[in-house]
Amino acid sequence: MIYQLNKGVNKPIEFKGLKAQYIGFLAAGLVLLLLLFAAAYIIGIPAYLIIPFIACAGFFLVHRVYYFSNKYGEYGLMKKAAKKFLPRYLKFNSRKLFTHLNR
Repeated sequence: MIYQLNKGVNKPIEFKGLKAQYIGFLAAGLVLLLLLFAAAYIIGIPAYLIIPFIACAGFFLVHRVYYFSNKYGEYGLMKKAAKKFLPRYLKFNSRKLFTHLNR
């Protein structure tokens, strides 16, 4: 019997250079742009004014998502966002916490 190995186990999803959650970010951004276009068109703004704005916003969105994907990788952007919630230093007013550690 010949067994085939699946070499893609535990690899992040990648689509056209986008890694992991950036695919979701791009999809959510494009859906948001579609809704923005629909809302502006329903309001009555002429299409020749909306389309260039949406195209520029879409280009900027794709550019930034690819930039973040290449710069931070699979989990780097989440780590950067989580780092904001870490304290810079810890301040203790007594040594009681440390003296009871060995017991």
